[in-house]
Amino acid sequence: MSDTAIPSSPPRGRWAAFAVVLVAVFMDLVDGTMVSVALPRVQADLQATDAEVQWIVAAYLLAFALGMIPGGRLGDVHGRRRVFLVGTALFVLSSVVCGAAASGGVLVAGRVAQGLGAALMVPQAMALIVQVFGPQERPRAFVLYGAVLSLANVGGPLLGALFLHVDPLGLGWRGLFYVNVPIGLLALLGALRWMPESRSSEVRRVDLLGLALLVAATSAVMVPLVQGREAGWPWWTVALAVVAVPLFAAFHRSQRRRGLGEDALVPPALLRRRSFTVGLVVMFAVYSVLSSLFVVLHYALQLGLGWTPMGAALVVVGFPLGVLATTSIAQRFAQVAGRRLVQVGLSVICLATAGLALALGDVARSGAAWTIALPIAVMGLGMGLCVSILTSIALVEVPARHAGAGSGVANAVLQCGGAFGVAVVGTLYFGLLTAGGSAPASDHLGAAAAALGYHLVVLVVSLALTPFLPRSAVSSAGGAGEEAVPVGERAVTP
Repeated sequence: MSDTAIPSSPPRGRWAAFAVVLVAVFMDLVDGTMVSVALPRVQADLQATDAEVQWIVAAYLLAFALGMIPGGRLGDVHGRRRVFLVGTALFVLSSVVCGAAASGGVLVAGRVAQGLGAALMVPQAMALIVQVFGPQERPRAFVLYGAVLSLANVGGPLLGALFLHVDPLGLGWRGLFYVNVPIGLLALLGALRWMPESRSSEVRRVDLLGLALLVAATSAVMVPLVQGREAGWPWWTVALAVVAVPLFAAFHRSQRRRGLGEDALVPPALLRRRSFTVGLVVMFAVYSVLSSLFVVLHYALQLGLGWTPMGAALVVVGFPLGVLATTSIAQRFAQVAGRRLVQVGLSVICLATAGLALALGDVARSGAAWTIALPIAVMGLGMGLCVSILTSIALVEVPARHAGAGSGVANAVLQCGGAFGVAVVGTLYFGLLTAGGSAPASDHLGAAAAALGYHLVVLVVSLALTPFLPRSAVSSAGGAGEEAVPVGERAVTP
Protein backbone atom coordinates (compact mmCIF):
# COMPACT_ATOMS: atom_id res chain seq x y z
CA MET A 1 0.00 0.00 0.00
CA SER A 2 1.37 3.40 -0.97
CA ASP A 3 0.84 6.21 1.53
CA THR A 4 1.38 9.90 1.77
CA ALA A 5 2.12 11.12 5.27
CA ILE A 6 3.59 13.95 7.26
CA PRO A 7 7.28 13.60 8.14
CA SER A 8 7.97 10.65 10.40
CA SER A 9 7.54 11.34 14.12
CA PRO A 10 10.43 10.71 16.49
CA PRO A 11 10.45 7.27 18.14
CA ARG A 12 8.86 8.54 21.32
CA GLY A 13 6.08 10.16 19.32
CA ARG A 14 5.45 7.00 17.36
CA TRP A 15 5.02 4.90 20.47
CA ALA A 16 2.86 7.55 22.10
CA ALA A 17 0.58 7.55 19.06
CA PHE A 18 0.47 3.76 19.17
CA ALA A 19 -0.45 3.89 22.88
CA VAL A 20 -3.38 6.16 22.00
CA VAL A 21 -4.65 3.63 19.47
CA LEU A 22 -4.29 0.80 21.99
CA VAL A 23 -6.34 2.76 24.54
CA ALA A 24 -9.13 3.22 22.00
CA VAL A 25 -9.12 -0.41 20.86
CA PHE A 26 -9.07 -1.61 24.48
CA MET A 27 -12.04 0.65 25.28
CA ASP A 28 -14.01 -0.72 22.34
CA LEU A 29 -13.34 -4.38 23.07
CA VAL A 30 -13.85 -4.20 26.84
CA ASP A 31 -17.12 -2.35 26.31
CA GLY A 32 -18.33 -5.12 24.04
CA THR A 33 -17.38 -7.94 26.40
CA MET A 34 -18.84 -6.26 29.50
CA VAL A 35 -22.34 -5.87 28.09
CA SER A 36 -23.29 -9.56 28.16
CA VAL A 37 -22.66 -9.74 31.92
CA ALA A 38 -25.10 -6.90 32.55
CA LEU A 39 -27.89 -7.84 30.11
CA PRO A 40 -30.26 -9.42 32.66
CA ARG A 41 -30.07 -6.29 34.83
CA VAL A 42 -30.42 -4.00 31.82
CA GLN A 43 -33.58 -5.79 30.72
CA ALA A 44 -35.11 -5.69 34.21
CA ASP A 45 -34.33 -1.99 34.70
CA LEU A 46 -35.54 -0.79 31.29
CA GLN A 47 -38.37 -3.32 30.99
CA ALA A 48 -36.86 -4.12 27.61
CA THR A 49 -38.34 -6.79 25.40
CA ASP A 50 -36.47 -9.96 24.53
CA ALA A 51 -35.99 -8.67 20.99
CA GLU A 52 -34.47 -5.44 22.30
CA VAL A 53 -32.04 -7.48 24.39
CA GLN A 54 -30.94 -9.32 21.26
CA TRP A 55 -30.53 -6.05 19.38
CA ILE A 56 -28.38 -4.58 22.19
CA VAL A 57 -25.72 -7.12 21.22
CA ALA A 58 -26.51 -7.80 17.56
CA ALA A 59 -26.99 -4.17 16.47
CA TYR A 60 -23.52 -3.25 17.70
CA LEU A 61 -21.93 -6.19 15.88
CA LEU A 62 -23.81 -5.44 12.65
CA ALA A 63 -22.99 -1.74 12.69
CA PHE A 64 -19.34 -2.54 13.33
CA ALA A 65 -19.26 -5.22 10.61
CA LEU A 66 -21.00 -3.20 7.89
CA GLY A 67 -19.11 -0.03 8.73
CA MET A 68 -15.62 -1.50 8.95
CA ILE A 69 -14.81 -1.75 5.23
CA PRO A 70 -16.02 1.77 4.35
CA GLY A 71 -14.42 2.97 7.59
CA GLY A 72 -11.02 1.82 6.36
CA ARG A 73 -11.62 3.41 2.95
CA LEU A 74 -12.63 6.72 4.56
CA GLY A 75 -9.36 6.72 6.47
CA ASP A 76 -7.43 6.13 3.26
CA VAL A 77 -9.19 9.01 1.49
CA HIS A 78 -9.83 11.65 4.17
CA GLY A 79 -6.94 10.95 6.55
CA ARG A 80 -6.61 8.22 9.15
CA ARG A 81 -6.03 10.57 12.05
CA ARG A 82 -9.12 12.59 11.16
CA VAL A 83 -11.32 9.50 10.79
CA PHE A 84 -9.92 8.06 14.03
CA LEU A 85 -10.86 11.27 15.86
CA VAL A 86 -14.38 11.25 14.40
CA GLY A 87 -14.87 7.58 15.27
CA THR A 88 -13.60 8.00 18.83
CA ALA A 89 -15.78 11.08 19.39
CA LEU A 90 -18.82 9.20 18.07
CA PHE A 91 -18.04 6.24 20.34
CA VAL A 92 -17.80 8.52 23.39
CA LEU A 93 -21.01 10.42 22.60
CA SER A 94 -22.94 7.25 21.90
CA SER A 95 -21.68 5.78 25.19
CA VAL A 96 -23.33 8.73 26.95
CA VAL A 97 -26.56 7.97 25.07
CA CYS A 98 -26.35 4.31 26.14
CA GLY A 99 -25.72 5.23 29.77
CA ALA A 100 -28.64 7.68 29.83
CA ALA A 101 -31.05 5.42 27.93
CA ALA A 102 -34.57 5.41 29.37
CA SER A 103 -35.80 2.57 27.17
CA GLY A 104 -34.54 -0.45 25.34
CA GLY A 105 -35.05 1.27 21.98
CA VAL A 106 -32.83 4.21 22.93
CA LEU A 107 -30.13 1.83 24.17
CA VAL A 108 -30.25 -0.10 20.89
CA ALA A 109 -29.87 3.18 18.95
CA GLY A 110 -26.89 4.08 21.11
CA ARG A 111 -25.33 0.69 20.46
CA VAL A 112 -25.71 1.18 16.69
CA ALA A 113 -23.87 4.49 17.00
CA GLN A 114 -21.19 2.83 19.13
CA GLY A 115 -20.68 0.19 16.46
CA LEU A 116 -20.33 2.84 13.76
CA GLY A 117 -17.83 4.73 15.91
CA ALA A 118 -15.79 1.57 16.39
CA ALA A 119 -15.96 0.89 12.63
CA LEU A 120 -14.31 4.25 12.00
CA MET A 121 -11.84 3.92 14.86
CA VAL A 122 -10.50 0.36 14.78
CA PRO A 123 -9.40 0.05 11.09
CA GLN A 124 -7.00 2.95 11.59
CA ALA A 125 -5.05 0.96 14.21
CA MET A 126 -3.44 -1.44 11.74
CA ALA A 127 -2.84 1.38 9.28
CA LEU A 128 -0.98 3.31 11.97
CA ILE A 129 1.29 0.35 12.72
CA VAL A 130 2.23 0.03 9.05
CA GLN A 131 2.66 3.77 8.66
CA VAL A 132 4.86 4.77 11.62
CA PHE A 133 6.87 1.61 12.36
CA GLY A 134 9.68 0.23 10.28
CA PRO A 135 10.17 -3.49 9.57
CA GLN A 136 12.25 -3.99 12.72
CA GLU A 137 9.78 -2.28 15.09
CA ARG A 138 6.61 -3.62 13.50
CA PRO A 139 6.70 -7.15 15.01
CA ARG A 140 6.96 -5.67 18.50
CA ALA A 141 4.00 -3.41 17.79
CA PHE A 142 1.89 -6.34 16.59
CA VAL A 143 2.81 -8.34 19.70
CA LEU A 144 1.71 -5.47 21.93
CA TYR A 145 -1.48 -5.06 19.90
CA GLY A 146 -2.28 -8.76 20.35
CA ALA A 147 -1.48 -8.56 24.07
CA VAL A 148 -3.94 -5.71 24.52
CA LEU A 149 -6.65 -7.66 22.67
CA SER A 150 -6.00 -10.68 24.87
CA LEU A 151 -6.06 -8.59 28.05
CA ALA A 152 -9.36 -7.03 27.02
CA ASN A 153 -10.86 -10.44 26.23
CA VAL A 154 -9.84 -11.85 29.62
CA GLY A 155 -10.45 -8.75 31.71
CA GLY A 156 -13.66 -7.44 30.10
CA PRO A 157 -16.16 -9.83 31.72
CA LEU A 158 -14.46 -9.65 35.11
CA LEU A 159 -14.20 -5.86 34.96
CA GLY A 160 -17.88 -5.66 34.06
CA ALA A 161 -18.91 -7.96 36.89
CA LEU A 162 -16.63 -6.17 39.36
CA PHE A 163 -17.98 -2.81 38.25
CA LEU A 164 -21.54 -3.98 38.82
CA HIS A 165 -20.62 -5.45 42.22
CA VAL A 166 -18.74 -2.41 43.55
CA ASP A 167 -20.82 0.17 41.63
CA PRO A 168 -18.34 3.01 42.27
CA LEU A 169 -20.49 5.59 40.47
CA GLY A 170 -23.74 4.46 42.08
CA LEU A 171 -25.27 4.09 38.61
CA GLY A 172 -25.50 0.32 38.25
CA TRP A 173 -25.13 -0.98 34.70
CA ARG A 174 -25.17 2.58 33.32
CA GLY A 175 -21.69 3.13 34.72
CA LEU A 176 -20.37 0.50 32.28
CA PHE A 177 -21.08 2.96 29.47
CA TYR A 178 -20.18 6.19 31.26
CA VAL A 179 -16.70 4.88 32.05
CA ASN A 180 -15.96 5.17 28.32
CA VAL A 181 -16.17 8.97 28.55
CA PRO A 182 -12.90 9.71 30.39
CA ILE A 183 -11.09 6.93 28.53
CA GLY A 184 -12.33 8.20 25.17
CA LEU A 185 -11.45 11.80 25.98
CA LEU A 186 -7.94 10.66 26.90
CA ALA A 187 -7.66 8.91 23.53
CA LEU A 188 -8.91 12.02 21.71
CA LEU A 189 -6.42 14.33 23.41
CA GLY A 190 -3.60 11.86 22.81
CA ALA A 191 -4.50 11.52 19.12
CA LEU A 192 -4.54 15.31 18.71
CA ARG A 193 -1.11 15.52 20.30
CA TRP A 194 0.78 12.54 18.88
CA MET A 195 -1.06 10.75 16.07
CA PRO A 196 0.34 11.62 12.60
CA GLU A 197 -1.93 12.17 9.63
CA SER A 198 -1.70 9.97 6.54
CA ARG A 199 -3.67 9.05 3.45
CA SER A 200 -3.38 6.48 0.74
CA SER A 201 -2.05 7.71 -2.58
CA GLU A 202 -4.25 5.12 -4.32
CA VAL A 203 -7.62 6.78 -3.71
CA ARG A 204 -10.60 4.45 -4.02
CA ARG A 205 -14.13 5.66 -3.55
CA VAL A 206 -16.54 4.16 -1.05
CA ASP A 207 -19.07 1.98 -2.84
CA LEU A 208 -22.22 3.62 -1.48
CA LEU A 209 -24.61 1.63 -3.67
CA GLY A 210 -23.02 -1.67 -2.69
CA LEU A 211 -23.06 -0.67 0.97
CA ALA A 212 -26.74 0.31 0.79
CA LEU A 213 -27.66 -3.01 -0.85
CA LEU A 214 -25.65 -4.96 1.71
CA VAL A 215 -27.28 -3.13 4.64
CA ALA A 216 -30.74 -3.68 3.14
CA ALA A 217 -30.12 -7.38 2.48
CA THR A 218 -28.65 -8.01 5.93
CA SER A 219 -31.51 -6.16 7.60
CA ALA A 220 -34.02 -8.20 5.63
CA VAL A 221 -32.55 -11.31 7.26
CA MET A 222 -31.93 -9.98 10.76
CA VAL A 223 -35.18 -8.10 11.43
CA PRO A 224 -37.46 -11.13 10.96
CA LEU A 225 -35.12 -13.31 13.03
CA VAL A 226 -35.10 -10.93 15.98
CA GLN A 227 -38.59 -9.42 15.82
CA GLY A 228 -40.55 -12.29 14.31
CA ARG A 229 -41.13 -14.37 17.45
CA GLU A 230 -42.45 -11.49 19.57
CA ALA A 231 -44.65 -10.31 16.69
CA GLY A 232 -46.13 -13.78 16.22
CA TRP A 233 -44.39 -14.36 12.87
CA PRO A 234 -46.70 -12.14 10.76
CA TRP A 235 -46.65 -12.10 6.96
CA TRP A 236 -44.08 -9.33 6.71
CA THR A 237 -41.41 -11.47 8.37
CA VAL A 238 -41.71 -13.99 5.54
CA ALA A 239 -41.85 -11.20 2.97
CA LEU A 240 -38.63 -9.65 4.26
CA ALA A 241 -36.86 -13.00 4.25
CA VAL A 242 -37.90 -13.53 0.63
CA VAL A 243 -36.83 -10.01 -0.37
CA ALA A 244 -33.37 -10.69 1.07
CA VAL A 245 -32.59 -13.08 -1.81
CA PRO A 246 -32.89 -10.55 -4.68
CA LEU A 247 -31.18 -7.93 -2.52
CA PHE A 248 -28.13 -10.16 -2.04
CA ALA A 249 -28.22 -10.96 -5.78
CA ALA A 250 -28.29 -7.25 -6.59
CA PHE A 251 -25.35 -6.71 -4.23
CA HIS A 252 -23.40 -9.44 -6.00
CA ARG A 253 -24.10 -7.87 -9.40
CA SER A 254 -23.04 -4.45 -8.16
CA GLN A 255 -19.76 -5.90 -6.88
CA ARG A 256 -19.05 -7.52 -10.23
CA ARG A 257 -19.47 -4.17 -11.96
CA ARG A 258 -17.43 -2.31 -9.33
CA GLY A 259 -14.76 -4.99 -9.35
CA LEU A 260 -13.64 -3.90 -12.81
CA GLY A 261 -12.43 -0.65 -11.26
CA GLU A 262 -11.13 -2.16 -8.00
CA ASP A 263 -13.67 -0.13 -5.97
CA ALA A 264 -15.86 -3.02 -4.84
CA LEU A 265 -16.50 -3.65 -1.15
CA VAL A 266 -16.04 -7.36 -1.89
CA PRO A 267 -13.87 -7.83 -5.01
CA PRO A 268 -15.36 -10.71 -7.05
CA ALA A 269 -11.88 -12.21 -7.45
CA LEU A 270 -11.94 -13.03 -3.74
CA LEU A 271 -15.07 -15.16 -3.94
CA ARG A 272 -13.74 -17.13 -6.90
CA ARG A 273 -11.20 -18.76 -4.58
CA ARG A 274 -12.74 -21.77 -2.86
CA SER A 275 -10.40 -21.63 0.12
CA PHE A 276 -11.48 -18.06 0.86
CA THR A 277 -15.21 -18.67 0.52
CA VAL A 278 -15.06 -21.85 2.62
CA GLY A 279 -12.96 -20.00 5.16
CA LEU A 280 -15.62 -17.28 5.35
CA VAL A 281 -18.36 -19.84 5.96
CA VAL A 282 -16.38 -21.53 8.73
CA MET A 283 -15.55 -18.19 10.36
CA PHE A 284 -19.17 -17.06 10.14
CA ALA A 285 -20.34 -20.27 11.79
CA VAL A 286 -17.73 -20.35 14.57
CA TYR A 287 -18.28 -16.73 15.52
CA SER A 288 -22.05 -17.22 15.54
CA VAL A 289 -21.38 -19.67 18.36
CA LEU A 290 -18.93 -17.42 20.18
CA SER A 291 -21.14 -14.34 20.31
CA SER A 292 -24.34 -16.05 21.41
CA LEU A 293 -22.96 -18.63 23.83
CA PHE A 294 -22.25 -16.25 26.69
CA VAL A 295 -25.42 -14.21 26.28
CA VAL A 296 -27.39 -17.40 26.88
CA LEU A 297 -25.15 -18.59 29.71
CA HIS A 298 -25.38 -15.31 31.64
CA TYR A 299 -29.16 -15.42 31.41
CA ALA A 300 -29.35 -19.06 32.49
CA LEU A 301 -26.93 -18.60 35.38
CA GLN A 302 -28.20 -15.25 36.64
CA LEU A 303 -31.95 -15.57 36.12
CA GLY A 304 -32.26 -19.35 36.17
CA LEU A 305 -29.93 -20.17 39.06
CA GLY A 306 -29.93 -16.79 40.77
CA TRP A 307 -26.17 -16.29 40.53
CA THR A 308 -24.63 -12.83 40.76
CA PRO A 309 -22.93 -11.30 37.71
CA MET A 310 -19.60 -11.84 39.47
CA GLY A 311 -20.35 -15.51 40.06
CA ALA A 312 -21.34 -15.99 36.42
CA ALA A 313 -18.24 -14.13 35.19
CA LEU A 314 -15.91 -16.23 37.34
CA VAL A 315 -17.41 -19.46 35.99
CA VAL A 316 -16.85 -18.47 32.36
CA VAL A 317 -13.43 -16.81 32.81
CA GLY A 318 -11.81 -20.14 31.97
CA PHE A 319 -12.84 -19.61 28.34
CA PRO A 320 -10.59 -16.62 27.53
CA LEU A 321 -7.83 -18.15 29.66
CA GLY A 322 -8.11 -21.34 27.58
CA VAL A 323 -7.94 -19.29 24.39
CA LEU A 324 -4.78 -17.61 25.62
CA ALA A 325 -3.22 -20.94 26.57
CA THR A 326 -3.46 -22.46 23.09
CA THR A 327 -3.32 -19.42 20.80
CA SER A 328 0.48 -19.33 20.89
CA ILE A 329 0.57 -23.03 19.93
CA ALA A 330 -1.73 -22.41 16.98
CA GLN A 331 0.25 -19.45 15.72
CA ARG A 332 3.54 -21.31 16.12
CA PHE A 333 2.50 -24.34 14.06
CA ALA A 334 0.01 -22.70 11.66
CA GLN A 335 2.59 -22.59 8.89
CA VAL A 336 2.95 -26.37 8.82
CA ALA A 337 -0.35 -27.70 10.18
CA GLY A 338 -2.91 -24.90 10.11
CA ARG A 339 -5.84 -26.95 8.83
CA ARG A 340 -5.13 -29.81 11.23
CA LEU A 341 -5.07 -27.39 14.16
CA VAL A 342 -8.45 -26.00 13.12
CA GLN A 343 -9.85 -29.52 12.88
CA VAL A 344 -8.51 -30.49 16.30
CA GLY A 345 -9.78 -27.25 17.79
CA LEU A 346 -13.30 -27.67 16.38
CA SER A 347 -13.40 -31.30 17.55
CA VAL A 348 -12.49 -30.22 21.08
CA ILE A 349 -15.16 -27.50 20.99
CA CYS A 350 -17.80 -30.01 19.86
CA LEU A 351 -17.00 -32.36 22.73
CA ALA A 352 -16.93 -29.49 25.24
CA THR A 353 -20.26 -28.16 23.96
CA ALA A 354 -21.90 -31.54 24.45
CA GLY A 355 -20.34 -31.74 27.93
CA LEU A 356 -21.62 -28.26 28.80
CA ALA A 357 -25.17 -29.20 27.79
CA LEU A 358 -25.03 -32.17 30.18
CA ALA A 359 -23.45 -30.05 32.91
CA LEU A 360 -26.29 -27.52 32.82
CA GLY A 361 -28.67 -30.21 33.99
CA ASP A 362 -26.28 -31.36 36.70
CA VAL A 363 -25.56 -27.95 38.21
CA ALA A 364 -29.25 -27.42 39.01
CA ARG A 365 -29.15 -30.57 41.16
CA SER A 366 -25.66 -30.41 42.65
CA GLY A 367 -24.93 -26.68 42.68
CA ALA A 368 -21.31 -27.50 41.73
CA ALA A 369 -20.08 -24.59 39.62
CA TRP A 370 -17.02 -26.52 38.43
CA THR A 371 -19.23 -28.81 36.35
CA ILE A 372 -19.93 -25.78 34.13
CA ALA A 373 -16.54 -24.12 34.47
CA LEU A 374 -14.64 -27.19 33.25
CA PRO A 375 -16.28 -27.67 29.82
CA ILE A 376 -16.20 -23.90 29.25
CA ALA A 377 -12.45 -23.87 29.89
CA VAL A 378 -11.98 -26.84 27.54
CA MET A 379 -14.02 -25.00 24.93
CA GLY A 380 -11.61 -22.09 25.28
CA LEU A 381 -8.66 -24.42 24.65
CA GLY A 382 -10.29 -25.56 21.40
CA MET A 383 -11.12 -22.01 20.34
CA GLY A 384 -7.52 -20.95 20.85
CA LEU A 385 -6.38 -23.60 18.39
CA CYS A 386 -8.58 -22.31 15.58
CA VAL A 387 -9.94 -18.77 15.95
CA SER A 388 -6.51 -17.08 16.00
CA ILE A 389 -5.46 -18.62 12.66
CA LEU A 390 -8.73 -18.96 10.74
CA THR A 391 -8.39 -15.60 9.02
CA SER A 392 -4.79 -16.17 7.94
CA ILE A 393 -5.68 -19.61 6.57
CA ALA A 394 -8.62 -18.22 4.61
CA LEU A 395 -6.38 -15.49 3.14
CA VAL A 396 -3.57 -17.82 2.03
CA GLU A 397 -4.60 -18.06 -1.62
CA VAL A 398 -5.83 -14.46 -1.91
CA PRO A 399 -3.62 -12.39 -4.26
CA ALA A 400 -1.46 -9.82 -2.50
CA ARG A 401 -3.20 -6.93 -4.29
CA HIS A 402 -6.49 -7.98 -2.63
CA ALA A 403 -4.99 -8.73 0.79
CA GLY A 404 -6.37 -5.56 2.39
CA ALA A 405 -9.86 -6.10 0.98
CA GLY A 406 -9.76 -9.77 1.96
CA SER A 407 -8.79 -8.90 5.52
CA GLY A 408 -11.61 -6.36 5.74
CA VAL A 409 -14.18 -8.79 4.36
CA ALA A 410 -13.02 -11.54 6.72
CA ASN A 411 -13.30 -9.32 9.78
CA ALA A 412 -16.72 -8.08 8.67
CA VAL A 413 -17.89 -11.68 8.27
CA LEU A 414 -16.76 -12.45 11.82
CA GLN A 415 -18.94 -9.70 13.24
CA CYS A 416 -21.92 -10.56 10.98
CA GLY A 417 -21.64 -14.16 12.14
CA GLY A 418 -21.74 -12.94 15.71
CA ALA A 419 -24.87 -10.87 15.08
CA PHE A 420 -26.59 -13.76 13.29
CA GLY A 421 -25.78 -16.13 16.15
CA VAL A 422 -27.30 -13.77 18.71
CA ALA A 423 -30.44 -13.44 16.57
CA VAL A 424 -30.96 -17.18 16.06
CA VAL A 425 -29.98 -18.38 19.53
CA GLY A 426 -31.79 -15.51 21.25
CA THR A 427 -34.98 -16.34 19.38
CA LEU A 428 -34.61 -20.02 20.30
CA TYR A 429 -33.76 -19.34 23.95
CA PHE A 430 -36.44 -16.74 24.68
CA GLY A 431 -39.00 -18.68 22.65
CA LEU A 432 -38.67 -21.63 25.04
CA LEU A 433 -39.21 -19.44 28.11
CA THR A 434 -42.99 -19.32 28.24
CA ALA A 435 -42.90 -17.47 31.58
CA GLY A 436 -40.19 -15.02 30.50
CA GLY A 437 -37.64 -13.92 33.07
CA SER A 438 -39.73 -15.40 35.90
CA ALA A 439 -39.48 -18.90 34.43
CA PRO A 440 -38.17 -21.62 36.78
CA ALA A 441 -34.54 -22.65 36.70
CA SER A 442 -35.34 -25.83 34.80
CA ASP A 443 -36.83 -23.79 31.93
CA HIS A 444 -33.81 -21.49 31.70
CA LEU A 445 -31.38 -24.39 31.76
CA GLY A 446 -33.45 -26.38 29.27
CA ALA A 447 -33.56 -23.41 26.91
CA ALA A 448 -29.79 -22.97 27.27
CA ALA A 449 -29.25 -26.67 26.49
CA ALA A 450 -31.41 -26.30 23.35
CA ALA A 451 -29.28 -23.33 22.29
CA LEU A 452 -26.18 -25.47 22.77
CA GLY A 453 -27.79 -28.04 20.48
CA TYR A 454 -27.86 -25.40 17.75
CA HIS A 455 -24.23 -24.61 18.50
CA LEU A 456 -23.27 -28.26 18.21
CA VAL A 457 -24.95 -28.62 14.80
CA VAL A 458 -23.20 -25.49 13.49
CA LEU A 459 -19.82 -26.68 14.79
CA VAL A 460 -20.21 -30.13 13.22
CA VAL A 461 -21.04 -28.55 9.85
CA SER A 462 -17.99 -26.30 10.20
CA LEU A 463 -15.81 -29.31 10.96
CA ALA A 464 -17.14 -31.08 7.87
CA LEU A 465 -16.04 -28.13 5.70
CA THR A 466 -12.46 -27.99 6.99
CA PRO A 467 -11.03 -30.45 4.39
CA PHE A 468 -11.60 -27.69 1.80
CA LEU A 469 -9.35 -25.25 3.69
CA PRO A 470 -5.67 -24.84 2.77
CA ARG A 471 -3.26 -27.07 4.66
CA SER A 472 -1.36 -24.19 6.24
CA ALA A 473 -1.25 -20.44 6.67
CA VAL A 474 1.58 -20.07 4.13
CA SER A 475 0.95 -19.99 0.39
CA SER A 476 3.40 -21.84 -1.82
CA ALA A 477 2.42 -19.45 -4.59
CA GLY A 478 3.43 -16.44 -2.59
CA GLY A 479 0.00 -15.00 -2.10
CA ALA A 480 -1.48 -12.93 0.65
CA GLY A 481 -0.40 -15.29 3.32
CA GLU A 482 3.17 -14.10 2.87
CA GLU A 483 2.74 -10.43 2.12
CA ALA A 484 -0.40 -9.24 3.85
CA VAL A 485 -0.38 -7.25 7.04
CA PRO A 486 -1.46 -9.46 9.98
CA VAL A 487 -5.12 -9.19 10.84
CA GLY A 488 -6.15 -8.50 14.41
CA GLU A 489 -8.74 -11.08 15.46
CA ARG A 490 -11.56 -9.65 17.55
CA ALA A 491 -12.57 -12.62 19.64
CA VAL A 492 -16.08 -12.38 21.03
CA THR A 493 -15.81 -13.52 24.61
CA PRO A 494 -17.89 -13.47 27.80
